[in-house]
Amino acid sequence: MSIFQIKSVDEIMAESGEKGHKLVRVLGAFDVTMIGIGAIIGAGIFAMVGEAAVGASSGHPAGPALIISFVLTGIACGFTALCYAELAAMVPISGSAYTYAYATMGELVAWIIGWDLIIEYAIGNVAVAISWAGYFNDFLNSAFGINIPLWLRLDYRTFVQKGFDLAAAPHVLGVPVVFNLPAVLIVLAITAILIVGIRKSSRFNDFLVLIKLAVLALFVGVGFYYFKLENWIPFAPGGWKGIQVGAATIFFAYIGFDAVSTVAEETRNPKRDMPIGIMGSLVISTLIYILVTVALTGMMPFIELKNKIAEPLIAGLDYNHAATWIIVIVSLGSVVAHTAVLLVFQMGQPRIFFSMSRDGLLPSYFARVHKKFKTPHVTTIWTGVFVAVLSAFCNIDEMANLCNVGTLFAFVLVCLGVIILRVKDPDRHRPFRAPGGFVTPVLGIAFCLFLMQGLDKVTWVRFFGWLAIGLVIYFFYGYKHSRLRTGDLLLK
Repeated sequence: MSIFQIKSVDEIMAESGEKGHKLVRVLGAFDVTMIGIGAIIGAGIFAMVGEAAVGASSGHPAGPALIISFVLTGIACGFTALCYAELAAMVPISGSAYTYAYATMGELVAWIIGWDLIIEYAIGNVAVAISWAGYFNDFLNSAFGINIPLWLRLDYRTFVQKGFDLAAAPHVLGVPVVFNLPAVLIVLAITAILIVGIRKSSRFNDFLVLIKLAVLALFVGVGFYYFKLENWIPFAPGGWKGIQVGAATIFFAYIGFDAVSTVAEETRNPKRDMPIGIMGSLVISTLIYILVTVALTGMMPFIELKNKIAEPLIAGLDYNHAATWIIVIVSLGSVVAHTAVLLVFQMGQPRIFFSMSRDGLLPSYFARVHKKFKTPHVTTIWTGVFVAVLSAFCNIDEMANLCNVGTLFAFVLVCLGVIILRVKDPDRHRPFRAPGGFVTPVLGIAFCLFLMQGLDKVTWVRFFGWLAIGLVIYFFYGYKHSRLRTGDLLLK
Protein backbone atom coordinates (compact mmCIF):
# COMPACT_ATOMS: atom_id res chain seq x y z
CA MET A 1 0.00 0.00 0.00
CA SER A 2 1.22 3.46 -0.88
CA ILE A 3 2.52 5.72 1.87
CA PHE A 4 0.22 8.33 0.35
CA GLN A 5 -2.95 6.25 0.69
CA ILE A 6 -5.73 8.22 2.33
CA LYS A 7 -8.05 7.18 5.12
CA SER A 8 -11.57 8.08 4.12
CA VAL A 9 -13.70 10.44 6.18
CA ASP A 10 -16.09 7.57 6.89
CA GLU A 11 -13.28 5.41 8.27
CA ILE A 12 -12.00 8.27 10.43
CA MET A 13 -15.46 8.95 11.85
CA ALA A 14 -16.05 5.24 12.56
CA GLU A 15 -12.78 4.83 14.44
CA SER A 16 -13.58 7.81 16.67
CA GLY A 17 -16.40 5.80 18.23
CA GLU A 18 -14.20 2.83 19.09
CA LYS A 19 -14.68 1.59 22.65
CA GLY A 20 -11.87 2.63 24.99
CA HIS A 21 -10.70 5.38 22.64
CA LYS A 22 -13.81 7.56 22.67
CA LEU A 23 -13.95 11.09 24.08
CA VAL A 24 -17.07 12.63 25.63
CA ARG A 25 -18.96 15.51 23.93
CA VAL A 26 -19.66 18.22 26.52
CA LEU A 27 -18.61 21.57 24.98
CA GLY A 28 -20.89 24.22 23.45
CA ALA A 29 -20.30 27.18 21.10
CA PHE A 30 -19.49 29.56 23.97
CA ASP A 31 -16.98 27.10 25.45
CA VAL A 32 -15.30 26.63 22.08
CA THR A 33 -15.06 30.38 21.43
CA MET A 34 -13.59 30.98 24.88
CA ILE A 35 -11.06 28.21 24.29
CA GLY A 36 -10.02 29.98 21.09
CA ILE A 37 -9.65 33.35 22.82
CA GLY A 38 -7.83 31.65 25.67
CA ALA A 39 -5.32 30.20 23.23
CA ILE A 40 -4.84 33.27 21.04
CA ILE A 41 -4.52 36.15 23.49
CA GLY A 42 -1.42 35.51 25.55
CA ALA A 43 2.32 35.55 25.06
CA GLY A 44 2.03 37.08 21.59
CA ILE A 45 0.49 40.38 22.65
CA PHE A 46 2.14 40.46 26.08
CA ALA A 47 5.65 39.51 24.92
CA MET A 48 6.26 39.42 21.13
CA VAL A 49 4.96 42.94 20.41
CA GLY A 50 8.16 44.50 21.73
CA GLU A 51 10.35 42.20 19.65
CA ALA A 52 8.40 42.97 16.47
CA ALA A 53 8.21 46.75 17.02
CA VAL A 54 11.94 47.12 17.71
CA GLY A 55 13.12 44.39 15.32
CA ALA A 56 15.70 43.34 17.89
CA SER A 57 16.72 40.06 16.26
CA SER A 58 15.91 40.89 12.61
CA GLY A 59 17.21 44.47 12.35
CA HIS A 60 13.95 45.47 10.62
CA PRO A 61 11.78 47.41 13.09
CA ALA A 62 8.06 47.64 12.39
CA GLY A 63 7.55 50.57 14.78
CA PRO A 64 3.97 51.89 15.00
CA ALA A 65 3.34 50.24 11.61
CA LEU A 66 3.06 47.05 13.63
CA ILE A 67 -0.64 47.88 13.49
CA ILE A 68 -0.51 47.03 9.77
CA SER A 69 1.42 43.86 10.57
CA PHE A 70 -1.41 42.75 12.86
CA VAL A 71 -3.99 43.47 10.17
CA LEU A 72 -2.02 41.49 7.55
CA THR A 73 -1.55 38.54 9.87
CA GLY A 74 -5.21 38.68 10.88
CA ILE A 75 -6.25 38.53 7.21
CA ALA A 76 -3.90 35.61 6.56
CA CYS A 77 -5.28 33.74 9.55
CA GLY A 78 -8.83 34.65 8.49
CA PHE A 79 -8.56 32.75 5.20
CA THR A 80 -6.97 29.82 7.00
CA ALA A 81 -9.58 29.92 9.77
CA LEU A 82 -12.37 29.59 7.20
CA CYS A 83 -10.65 26.47 5.85
CA TYR A 84 -10.26 25.07 9.38
CA ALA A 85 -13.93 25.76 10.06
CA GLU A 86 -15.02 23.86 6.95
CA LEU A 87 -12.91 20.81 7.77
CA ALA A 88 -13.64 20.84 11.52
CA ALA A 89 -17.40 20.90 10.92
CA MET A 90 -17.15 18.11 8.33
CA VAL A 91 -14.63 15.93 10.20
CA PRO A 92 -15.17 16.66 13.93
CA ILE A 93 -12.22 14.60 15.18
CA SER A 94 -9.57 15.60 17.74
CA GLY A 95 -6.62 15.24 15.35
CA SER A 96 -7.04 18.70 13.78
CA ALA A 97 -4.82 19.27 10.72
CA TYR A 98 -3.31 15.80 11.12
CA THR A 99 -6.70 14.18 10.59
CA TYR A 100 -7.59 16.47 7.68
CA ALA A 101 -4.30 15.62 5.95
CA TYR A 102 -4.98 11.88 6.42
CA ALA A 103 -8.32 12.29 4.64
CA THR A 104 -6.94 14.34 1.76
CA MET A 105 -3.21 13.83 1.15
CA GLY A 106 -2.45 10.43 2.61
CA GLU A 107 -0.66 8.85 5.54
CA LEU A 108 2.86 10.20 5.03
CA VAL A 109 1.66 13.79 4.76
CA ALA A 110 -0.58 13.19 7.79
CA TRP A 111 2.40 11.97 9.77
CA ILE A 112 4.46 14.98 8.71
CA ILE A 113 1.75 17.40 9.76
CA GLY A 114 1.14 15.54 13.03
CA TRP A 115 4.83 15.65 13.83
CA ASP A 116 4.90 19.28 12.76
CA LEU A 117 2.03 20.14 15.12
CA ILE A 118 4.27 19.17 18.01
CA ILE A 119 6.25 22.29 17.13
CA GLU A 120 3.12 24.43 17.21
CA TYR A 121 1.64 23.20 20.47
CA ALA A 122 4.42 21.69 22.55
CA ILE A 123 7.27 23.95 21.42
CA GLY A 124 4.92 26.93 21.39
CA ASN A 125 3.99 26.15 24.96
CA VAL A 126 7.66 26.15 25.91
CA ALA A 127 7.88 29.77 24.71
CA VAL A 128 4.68 30.66 26.57
CA ALA A 129 5.89 29.04 29.80
CA ILE A 130 9.18 30.96 29.63
CA SER A 131 7.32 34.23 29.05
CA TRP A 132 4.92 33.35 31.89
CA ALA A 133 7.85 33.04 34.28
CA GLY A 134 9.07 36.54 33.39
CA TYR A 135 5.69 38.15 33.94
CA PHE A 136 5.13 36.14 37.13
CA ASN A 137 8.34 37.59 38.55
CA ASP A 138 7.21 41.09 37.49
CA PHE A 139 3.95 40.55 39.34
CA LEU A 140 5.69 39.36 42.50
CA ASN A 141 8.08 42.29 42.33
CA SER A 142 5.46 45.00 41.73
CA ALA A 143 2.93 43.59 44.19
CA PHE A 144 5.11 42.28 47.01
CA GLY A 145 8.66 43.44 46.29
CA ILE A 146 9.78 39.82 45.77
CA ASN A 147 12.35 38.90 43.11
CA ILE A 148 12.97 35.27 42.18
CA PRO A 149 16.74 34.70 41.89
CA LEU A 150 17.95 34.98 38.31
CA TRP A 151 19.43 31.49 38.34
CA LEU A 152 15.95 30.13 39.15
CA ARG A 153 14.05 31.96 36.37
CA LEU A 154 16.42 32.03 33.37
CA ASP A 155 17.90 29.40 31.09
CA TYR A 156 21.68 28.98 31.12
CA ARG A 157 22.32 30.59 27.71
CA THR A 158 20.25 33.69 28.47
CA PHE A 159 21.92 33.96 31.87
CA VAL A 160 25.35 33.99 30.25
CA GLN A 161 24.42 36.18 27.25
CA LYS A 162 23.08 38.90 29.55
CA GLY A 163 26.36 38.92 31.43
CA PHE A 164 25.14 37.65 34.79
CA ASP A 165 27.73 36.20 37.15
CA LEU A 166 27.69 32.40 37.18
CA ALA A 167 29.49 32.50 40.52
CA ALA A 168 26.24 33.81 42.05
CA ALA A 169 24.44 30.58 41.15
CA PRO A 170 24.74 27.46 43.31
CA HIS A 171 27.00 24.72 41.96
CA VAL A 172 26.62 20.95 42.04
CA LEU A 173 29.85 19.02 41.39
CA GLY A 174 31.30 22.24 39.97
CA VAL A 175 28.41 22.74 37.51
CA PRO A 176 26.33 25.94 37.92
CA VAL A 177 22.63 25.31 38.54
CA VAL A 178 20.69 27.65 36.25
CA PHE A 179 17.15 26.80 35.13
CA ASN A 180 13.63 28.24 34.89
CA LEU A 181 11.79 26.80 37.89
CA PRO A 182 8.55 28.88 37.62
CA ALA A 183 8.08 27.74 34.02
CA VAL A 184 8.42 24.11 35.07
CA LEU A 185 5.96 24.45 37.95
CA ILE A 186 3.21 26.15 35.93
CA VAL A 187 3.41 23.51 33.18
CA LEU A 188 3.08 20.69 35.71
CA ALA A 189 0.16 22.44 37.41
CA ILE A 190 -1.68 22.90 34.10
CA THR A 191 -1.04 19.26 33.22
CA ALA A 192 -2.69 18.14 36.45
CA ILE A 193 -5.76 20.30 35.74
CA LEU A 194 -6.14 18.89 32.23
CA ILE A 195 -6.12 15.31 33.42
CA VAL A 196 -9.24 15.74 35.57
CA GLY A 197 -11.60 16.52 32.68
CA ILE A 198 -12.36 18.71 29.68
CA ARG A 199 -15.41 20.34 31.30
CA LYS A 200 -13.48 21.48 34.37
CA SER A 201 -10.62 22.64 32.16
CA SER A 202 -13.05 24.61 29.99
CA ARG A 203 -14.65 26.34 33.00
CA PHE A 204 -11.24 27.27 34.35
CA ASN A 205 -10.34 28.69 30.93
CA ASP A 206 -13.55 30.79 30.85
CA PHE A 207 -12.56 32.36 34.18
CA LEU A 208 -9.04 33.15 32.95
CA VAL A 209 -10.27 34.66 29.67
CA LEU A 210 -12.68 37.05 31.38
CA ILE A 211 -9.90 38.30 33.66
CA LYS A 212 -7.39 38.95 30.88
CA LEU A 213 -9.95 40.74 28.70
CA ALA A 214 -10.71 43.07 31.59
CA VAL A 215 -7.00 43.72 32.13
CA LEU A 216 -6.38 44.49 28.46
CA ALA A 217 -9.33 46.88 28.49
CA LEU A 218 -7.69 48.68 31.41
CA PHE A 219 -4.37 48.89 29.53
CA VAL A 220 -6.03 50.26 26.39
CA GLY A 221 -7.81 52.92 28.46
CA VAL A 222 -4.53 53.96 30.13
CA GLY A 223 -2.69 53.89 26.79
CA PHE A 224 -5.21 56.20 25.13
CA TYR A 225 -4.94 58.56 28.10
CA TYR A 226 -1.17 58.89 27.58
CA PHE A 227 -1.40 58.78 23.77
CA LYS A 228 0.80 61.27 21.86
CA LEU A 229 0.70 61.47 18.07
CA GLU A 230 4.42 62.36 17.88
CA ASN A 231 5.21 58.84 19.08
CA TRP A 232 4.00 57.63 15.67
CA ILE A 233 6.75 59.54 13.86
CA PRO A 234 8.28 57.78 11.99
CA PHE A 235 5.31 55.48 11.51
CA ALA A 236 7.14 52.76 9.54
CA PRO A 237 10.88 53.05 10.37
CA GLY A 238 11.67 49.71 8.77
CA GLY A 239 9.59 50.27 5.66
CA TRP A 240 7.66 47.43 4.05
CA LYS A 241 10.32 44.92 5.11
CA GLY A 242 9.83 45.90 8.74
CA ILE A 243 6.08 45.41 8.37
CA GLN A 244 6.58 41.97 6.78
CA VAL A 245 9.09 40.79 9.38
CA GLY A 246 6.85 42.23 12.08
CA ALA A 247 3.91 40.25 10.71
CA ALA A 248 5.95 37.04 10.71
CA THR A 249 7.13 37.71 14.27
CA ILE A 250 3.76 38.55 15.80
CA PHE A 251 2.19 35.63 13.96
CA PHE A 252 2.95 33.86 17.24
CA ALA A 253 0.20 36.03 18.73
CA TYR A 254 -2.39 34.44 16.44
CA ILE A 255 -1.49 30.84 17.07
CA GLY A 256 -4.36 29.26 18.91
CA PHE A 257 -7.52 29.58 16.85
CA ASP A 258 -6.62 26.27 15.21
CA ALA A 259 -6.34 24.71 18.68
CA VAL A 260 -10.13 24.93 18.74
CA SER A 261 -10.24 22.14 16.14
CA THR A 262 -8.47 19.75 18.51
CA VAL A 263 -11.54 19.67 20.78
CA ALA A 264 -13.99 18.98 17.91
CA GLU A 265 -14.45 15.43 19.17
CA GLU A 266 -15.57 16.80 22.54
CA THR A 267 -18.06 19.35 21.15
CA ARG A 268 -21.80 18.67 21.35
CA ASN A 269 -22.70 20.12 17.95
CA PRO A 270 -19.45 20.49 15.99
CA LYS A 271 -21.27 21.29 12.74
CA ARG A 272 -22.39 24.59 14.26
CA ASP A 273 -20.06 25.17 17.21
CA MET A 274 -16.70 24.71 15.44
CA PRO A 275 -17.17 27.45 12.80
CA ILE A 276 -18.53 29.81 15.47
CA GLY A 277 -15.64 29.08 17.83
CA ILE A 278 -12.87 29.31 15.23
CA MET A 279 -14.04 32.46 13.45
CA GLY A 280 -15.47 34.16 16.53
CA SER A 281 -12.31 33.82 18.59
CA LEU A 282 -10.13 35.05 15.69
CA VAL A 283 -12.21 38.17 14.99
CA ILE A 284 -12.48 39.15 18.67
CA SER A 285 -8.75 38.63 19.24
CA THR A 286 -7.76 40.64 16.15
CA LEU A 287 -9.79 43.65 17.27
CA ILE A 288 -8.22 43.49 20.75
CA TYR A 289 -4.71 43.19 19.27
CA ILE A 290 -5.16 46.29 17.13
CA LEU A 291 -6.46 48.35 20.07
CA VAL A 292 -3.58 47.25 22.32
CA THR A 293 -0.97 47.99 19.63
CA VAL A 294 -2.44 51.45 18.95
CA ALA A 295 -2.35 52.19 22.69
CA LEU A 296 1.19 50.88 23.22
CA THR A 297 2.86 52.59 20.26
CA GLY A 298 1.02 55.83 21.00
CA MET A 299 1.99 56.04 24.67
CA MET A 300 5.76 55.78 24.11
CA PRO A 301 8.40 55.95 21.33
CA PHE A 302 8.73 52.41 19.98
CA ILE A 303 12.53 52.49 20.29
CA GLU A 304 12.19 52.70 24.08
CA LEU A 305 10.80 49.17 24.05
CA LYS A 306 14.30 47.81 23.40
CA ASN A 307 15.05 48.17 27.11
CA LYS A 308 12.27 45.78 28.07
CA ILE A 309 11.38 43.74 24.99
CA ALA A 310 10.04 40.75 26.94
CA GLU A 311 7.45 42.82 28.86
CA PRO A 312 6.35 45.61 26.45
CA LEU A 313 3.07 46.51 28.18
CA ILE A 314 4.85 46.99 31.50
CA ALA A 315 7.48 49.08 29.66
CA GLY A 316 4.73 51.38 28.34
CA LEU A 317 3.30 51.86 31.82
CA ASP A 318 6.73 52.43 33.37
CA TYR A 319 7.62 55.00 30.69
CA ASN A 320 4.56 57.06 31.59
CA HIS A 321 5.00 56.54 35.35
CA ALA A 322 1.59 54.92 35.65
CA ALA A 323 0.26 54.17 39.12
CA THR A 324 1.71 51.11 40.81
CA TRP A 325 -1.69 49.46 41.15
CA ILE A 326 -2.16 49.62 37.37
CA ILE A 327 1.22 47.94 36.80
CA VAL A 328 0.31 45.27 39.36
CA ILE A 329 -3.01 44.55 37.64
CA VAL A 330 -1.48 44.39 34.13
CA SER A 331 1.29 42.10 35.44
CA LEU A 332 -1.33 39.84 37.00
CA GLY A 333 -3.38 39.96 33.80
CA SER A 334 -0.40 38.81 31.80
CA VAL A 335 0.17 35.91 34.16
CA VAL A 336 -3.49 34.96 33.76
CA ALA A 337 -3.35 35.33 29.96
CA HIS A 338 -0.26 33.16 29.71
CA THR A 339 -1.90 30.58 31.95
CA ALA A 340 -4.92 30.38 29.63
CA VAL A 341 -2.68 29.83 26.59
CA LEU A 342 -0.75 27.13 28.41
CA LEU A 343 -4.02 25.45 29.29
CA VAL A 344 -5.35 25.35 25.73
CA PHE A 345 -2.06 24.37 24.08
CA GLN A 346 -1.54 21.63 26.64
CA MET A 347 -5.09 20.58 25.81
CA GLY A 348 -4.38 20.44 22.08
CA GLN A 349 -1.06 18.60 21.86
CA PRO A 350 -2.12 15.42 23.71
CA ARG A 351 -5.14 15.10 21.42
CA ILE A 352 -2.90 15.13 18.35
CA PHE A 353 -0.80 12.34 19.87
CA PHE A 354 -3.99 10.56 20.86
CA SER A 355 -5.28 10.55 17.27
CA MET A 356 -1.94 9.44 15.83
CA SER A 357 -1.79 6.59 18.33
CA ARG A 358 -5.37 5.57 17.59
CA ASP A 359 -4.32 5.28 13.93
CA GLY A 360 -1.39 3.02 14.87
CA LEU A 361 1.32 5.52 13.90
CA LEU A 362 2.39 5.70 17.55
CA PRO A 363 2.17 2.94 20.20
CA SER A 364 -1.39 2.18 21.38
CA TYR A 365 -0.25 3.07 24.90
CA PHE A 366 -0.73 6.74 23.97
CA ALA A 367 -4.37 6.20 22.89
CA ARG A 368 -5.59 5.34 26.39
CA VAL A 369 -8.52 7.29 27.85
CA HIS A 370 -8.84 7.72 31.61
CA LYS A 371 -11.71 5.54 32.89
CA LYS A 372 -13.00 8.19 35.30
CA PHE A 373 -12.12 11.53 33.71
CA LYS A 374 -12.51 10.47 30.04
CA THR A 375 -9.37 12.39 29.02
CA PRO A 376 -6.28 11.22 27.07
CA HIS A 377 -4.31 11.20 30.31
CA VAL A 378 -1.24 9.32 29.07
CA THR A 379 -0.45 11.77 26.29
CA THR A 380 -1.34 14.68 28.59
CA ILE A 381 1.23 13.55 31.16
CA TRP A 382 3.99 12.92 28.61
CA THR A 383 3.36 16.27 26.90
CA GLY A 384 3.54 18.00 30.27
CA VAL A 385 6.88 16.38 31.10
CA PHE A 386 8.32 17.21 27.66
CA VAL A 387 7.26 20.87 27.82
CA ALA A 388 8.39 21.26 31.43
CA VAL A 389 11.90 19.96 30.72
CA LEU A 390 12.40 22.18 27.67
CA SER A 391 10.95 25.19 29.51
CA ALA A 392 13.64 24.84 32.15
CA PHE A 393 16.56 25.16 29.75
CA CYS A 394 15.46 26.79 26.46
CA ASN A 395 15.46 30.33 25.03
CA ILE A 396 12.12 32.04 24.23
CA ASP A 397 13.09 33.60 20.87
CA GLU A 398 14.24 30.30 19.36
CA MET A 399 11.11 28.51 20.56
CA ALA A 400 8.74 31.21 19.24
CA ASN A 401 10.28 31.27 15.74
CA LEU A 402 10.26 27.47 15.50
CA CYS A 403 6.63 27.49 16.56
CA ASN A 404 5.80 30.06 13.87
CA VAL A 405 7.26 28.09 10.97
CA GLY A 406 5.61 24.88 12.15
CA THR A 407 2.21 26.53 12.38
CA LEU A 408 2.45 28.28 9.01
CA PHE A 409 3.38 24.96 7.40
CA ALA A 410 0.33 23.34 9.01
CA PHE A 411 -1.89 26.17 7.80
CA VAL A 412 -0.71 25.73 4.21
CA LEU A 413 -1.57 22.04 4.29
CA VAL A 414 -5.01 22.68 5.79
CA CYS A 415 -5.86 25.14 3.00
CA LEU A 416 -4.53 22.65 0.46
CA GLY A 417 -6.64 19.93 2.09
CA VAL A 418 -9.82 21.94 1.51
CA ILE A 419 -9.00 22.21 -2.20
CA ILE A 420 -8.22 18.51 -2.55
CA LEU A 421 -11.30 17.32 -0.65
CA ARG A 422 -13.58 19.57 -2.70
CA VAL A 423 -12.19 18.03 -5.88
CA LYS A 424 -12.10 14.40 -4.71
CA ASP A 425 -15.30 14.38 -2.64
CA PRO A 426 -17.46 17.26 -3.90
CA ASP A 427 -20.78 15.68 -2.91
CA ARG A 428 -19.97 15.17 0.77
CA HIS A 429 -22.20 17.19 3.08
CA ARG A 430 -20.40 20.28 4.35
CA PRO A 431 -22.23 21.83 7.32
CA PHE A 432 -20.04 24.90 6.81
CA ARG A 433 -18.42 25.85 3.50
CA ALA A 434 -15.71 28.50 3.31
CA PRO A 435 -17.05 31.24 1.00
CA GLY A 436 -15.37 32.30 -2.23
CA GLY A 437 -14.89 28.87 -3.78
CA PHE A 438 -11.21 28.03 -4.28
CA VAL A 439 -10.20 31.67 -3.83
CA THR A 440 -10.27 31.46 -0.02
CA PRO A 441 -7.89 28.48 0.41
CA VAL A 442 -5.59 29.79 -2.34
CA LEU A 443 -5.33 33.17 -0.62
CA GLY A 444 -4.75 31.39 2.70
CA ILE A 445 -1.79 29.54 1.18
CA ALA A 446 -0.44 32.71 -0.45
CA PHE A 447 -0.55 34.76 2.76
CA CYS A 448 1.09 31.99 4.79
CA LEU A 449 3.92 31.64 2.26
CA PHE A 450 4.35 35.43 2.38
CA LEU A 451 4.73 35.32 6.17
CA MET A 452 7.16 32.39 5.93
CA GLN A 453 9.55 34.58 3.95
CA GLY A 454 9.98 36.78 7.01
CA LEU A 455 11.54 33.97 9.08
CA ASP A 456 15.31 33.57 9.42
CA LYS A 457 17.38 30.77 7.88
CA VAL A 458 18.34 29.23 11.22
CA THR A 459 14.67 28.63 11.97
CA TRP A 460 14.24 26.83 8.65
CA VAL A 461 17.26 24.62 9.30
CA ARG A 462 15.89 23.60 12.70
CA PHE A 463 12.45 22.99 11.19
CA PHE A 464 13.70 20.63 8.46
CA GLY A 465 15.92 18.90 11.01
CA TRP A 466 12.85 18.26 13.15
CA LEU A 467 10.92 16.88 10.16
CA ALA A 468 13.85 14.58 9.33
CA ILE A 469 13.72 13.09 12.83
CA GLY A 470 9.99 12.56 12.40
CA LEU A 471 10.43 10.73 9.10
CA VAL A 472 12.91 8.33 10.70
CA ILE A 473 10.37 7.49 13.41
CA TYR A 474 7.60 7.02 10.84
CA PHE A 475 9.51 4.59 8.63
CA PHE A 476 10.86 2.60 11.58
CA TYR A 477 7.57 2.39 13.50
CA GLY A 478 4.52 4.16 12.05
CA TYR A 479 4.78 2.60 8.58
CA LYS A 480 4.82 -0.93 10.01
CA HIS A 481 2.06 -0.47 12.60
CA SER A 482 -0.38 1.76 10.72
CA ARG A 483 -3.95 0.46 11.11
CA LEU A 484 -4.63 1.58 7.56
CA ARG A 485 -1.78 -0.59 6.32
CA THR A 486 -2.42 -3.60 8.56
CA GLY A 487 -6.12 -3.58 7.72
CA ASP A 488 -7.11 -3.20 11.37
CA LEU A 489 -9.91 -0.74 10.64
CA LEU A 490 -13.43 -0.61 12.00
CA LEU A 491 -14.78 0.04 8.52
CA LYS A 492 -13.71 -2.45 5.89
